Amino acid sequence: MTHERLVKKAQKGNDKAFLTLFQQYEADIYRMAYVYVKNKDDALDLVQEVAYQSFKNIGTLKQPEYFKTWLMKITMNCALGLINRNKKVIPLHSDFDMHMGADDEDIALTISLNNVMDILKEDEKSVILLKYYDDRTLKEISEILDIPLGTAKSVLYRALDKLRQTIKEVGIYG
Repeated sequence: MTHERLVKKAQKGNDKAFLTLFQQYEADIYRMAYVYVKNKDDALDLVQEVAYQSFKNIGTLKQPEYFKTWLMKITMNCALGLINRNKKVIPLHSDFDMHMGADDEDIALTISLNNVMDILKEDEKSVILLKYYDDRTLKEISEILDIPLGTAKSVLYRALDKLRQTIKEVGIYG
């Protein structure tokens, strides 16, 4: 069955069609959420929230071919909402939390990448993630974020410049 037919069935209330569609992109949603929230538990919570929001609002999707784009936009909105809510919470042991869950990973590299991404504003982070993590074109990024193509380009280049400068200062990259 084609992707568009599954979306149309899901929009008519077919739970199995929605589940089939959502499962195709669940790993992508998790990865995107994880990059924003930086921990496994919050990322898993976000996947559930995206599932709920997308199931509840699938009727609002006007173009079935943009289902994945629509899911990624919901993921970013949910992640940014969680980040904003968590800004009001003061962590007791932030260094301890950062090391949790990094069993098999290179801890120093993980910390460095997280710190480097933290220098970016939310719009810059979104553009970088969509471009290099989700492999989107600038045109797709402008549509997902609902910004002009020129703005997407300038945000991308500004973010890349910030990352280059920070990496040079920190000495991560030659």
